[in-house]
Amino acid sequence: MTSFAIVGSGWRAEYFRRLAAALGDPVCAGIVSRGPKDLPVPVFTSLDECLAHAKPDFVVTATPWQVTPGLVVELVERGVPVLAETPPAPDLDGLRRLWAAVGASGLVQVAEQYTRMPAHAARLALVRSGTIGDPTRADVSSTHQYHAVSLIRAYLGVGRGPVTVRATRSTAPLLDPIDRSGWIAEPRVAPATTTIATLSFEGGGLGVYDFTDNQWHNQLLTRRLLVRGTLGEVRDQEVVHLAGDRTITRTPLVRRQTGYDLDLDGYDTDHISHGPTVLYRNPFQGQRWNDEEIAIATLLRDTARWVEDAGEPPYPLADGVHDHRVALAVEEAADHDRTTTVTEEPWS
Repeated sequence: MTSFAIVGSGWRAEYFRRLAAALGDPVCAGIVSRGPKDLPVPVFTSLDECLAHAKPDFVVTATPWQVTPGLVVELVERGVPVLAETPPAPDLDGLRRLWAAVGASGLVQVAEQYTRMPAHAARLALVRSGTIGDPTRADVSSTHQYHAVSLIRAYLGVGRGPVTVRATRSTAPLLDPIDRSGWIAEPRVAPATTTIATLSFEGGGLGVYDFTDNQWHNQLLTRRLLVRGTLGEVRDQEVVHLAGDRTITRTPLVRRQTGYDLDLDGYDTDHISHGPTVLYRNPFQGQRWNDEEIAIATLLRDTARWVEDAGEPPYPLADGVHDHRVALAVEEAADHDRTTTVTEEPWS
């Protein structure tokens, strides 16, 4: 059985602890917290105490951006594998220093879960099947910064090479009735900023980045995704492609959700299919988890397998550093209204 510890006790750390309690393997062996916490796992006040008593196989760093790089370096110096929350460092200088310090260690993964969310995992499986041919463009309008860049690169199947970024911002009034804590008692219309960027990848492939403030939680804003290939497109839950000679079809991606009407199996995601082909199966049926919980649990399981040398690295530091580097270029291009180029870096 694989064990891990968490440094941090905020809302993201609680996700990892709670999901691990349901999984059973990997098991959360302890949490490092600056203050006392009433939790069903051991709570330590220092990293030294945690490593000495819990003896975790890897450590999750669910800490603020500014704290994470130093903590990652300290753990790597002790030979401890790390799953670092996103981003692994807040700015470009920090990313470069972190890579110089631990990039060659092979001990650091980044906690990027979006490609493991059921809908994205299903669409990625369809794109990789060749149904829409070779992917040439990916538009993501649902999440921000490094998360969106990770999705764009995954859908296009592009590496960590140079990227040319053009971006613009606009502000418009928008009602914002929901945030992370739930419904707002007296919501009001207020200015909301939208950032739109194009990412042109060396060797081919276009990404379109489109994010509006609080788009994660504001249910008045739809989430939109498009992947264009040489033989068709995936748009949200619909596939358009050339199915045969002079035959263009439009077919849905269908999620089988249990628990409706007289289905007494309980509310749960079963699978996502395209016609007779199942693209994704929920590996945690019976847990009744939402998509975010399924994705984080999958990431935890994949990290445990990596630590055990039984699976591939789930999201190496090089990818996490590169995706945040591109996200910083989006902000820079929008801030200064000019084209920004991400050139070769040591992690490329």
